[in-house]
Formats: sequence, C-alpha cells, structure tokens
Amino acid sequence: MISRLQWQWTYAVLVVCAVGCSSGKSATRPDSQSASSSDWKQLHADRQSNEQVTEYDTNHDGKPDIWQYTVKAKSADGKEYNRLVRKELDLNGDGKVDIVRYYGEEGQLEKEALDLDFDGKVDQWNYYQNGVIVRKEIDLSGRGQPDTWVYYEQGHLVRKERDTKGRGKPDYWEYWENDQIERIGEDLDGDGKIDRWTKSPVQASK
Repeated sequence: MISRLQWQWTYAVLVVCAVGCSSGKSATRPDSQSASSSDWKQLHADRQSNEQVTEYDTNHDGKPDIWQYTVKAKSADGKEYNRLVRKELDLNGDGKVDIVRYYGEEGQLEKEALDLDFDGKVDQWNYYQNGVIVRKEIDLSGRGQPDTWVYYEQGHLVRKERDTKGRGKPDYWEYWENDQIERIGEDLDGDGKIDRWTKSPVQASK
C-alpha cells in the first residue's frame, strides 16, 4: 500500500508536471522582447539620423572605448535635453564594440547585447525591467540563435531552459528555489512537453 508520504510526493509531482509542461511550451512562444535572428549577427548599429554620438577614451590609449548615443527629448516641464538611448563599450581595447546597452525613456537600462568571445557577434542578450534583470538569452553553440534561456524574479534565478539537441526549442528545464535547483524536467521525444521529472539531490535529501 502506498504510504501517506509517498502519495503526497506523487501528487506533488503530478501537479508540478502539469505546471511545468505548460511553462515549457510557453517558452517557445515568440516574445516581444526577444532578439530577432538579425540581432545575433553583429553588435554595432549605425548612427540614426536623429542620434548624436559622443566618444570617450577612458583608458587613455588614444582610441575611443565608449560611444554614447543620444536623441533630443523634452522633460515633463518642457525643457529640452539629450536622452541616452544606447551605449557601446569596447572592453578589450581592440577598437570593436563588445557590449551594447539600450535605455528606455526614463533612462533605465532595458536590454544589452554581449560579445563574450570578442568575435564581433552577439553571444548573449540580457533583458531588464525597472533596471532589474529578468531574462537572459544565450547562444552557447555559436549557431547564431539562443539555446539557453535564464529567467529571474526580483533578481533571483527561478528557471533555466536549454535546447540541448539543436531543435530551436527547450528540451531541458531547471526550476530553482532559494538559489538552488529544486527540480529538473526533460523532453525525451522532442514534442515540447516534459516527459521526465527529477528532483534535485539537495531537495530530495530534505
């Protein structure tokens, strides 16, 4: 006979699976904030006609390593000012952009693109709300599209999704709680649904 503890655990897994499967499927839906395929090809974007660019040489090597792009805007009291819309940074001094940061109308960071291996192509996009990180899209395979998605709530990691088979959609999920992996879900047949759940060793030992 199934013990009370075993039944509670079985019920919890069924509930988690129902929630987790829908989460996995929803992650494949287009996101209005997600980078397009062209956004992964290169970092630098040409200056728009309404933008002004200011260059800075912060390491004093005679070459600019920060470029700030601003547009004319008006404050609530009608005063005109230069609003920051984009900032490009050269981290390794090779004259090429390695990070691009995009800012909203209130001056808060909204998203940033990173070239982590300095090959001129985007490897990672970070997205922010009210200046706080909410999601990362990462290209670990170098195919020019994300294969890892990382989600945050109030600055804490809550979920990771991975495309381990190169299908363009998640097939592996990690759910986090209190900065530790709580459970892992896997799509074994490629239908976008979680077929197997594994409780993390740390949680299972509690």
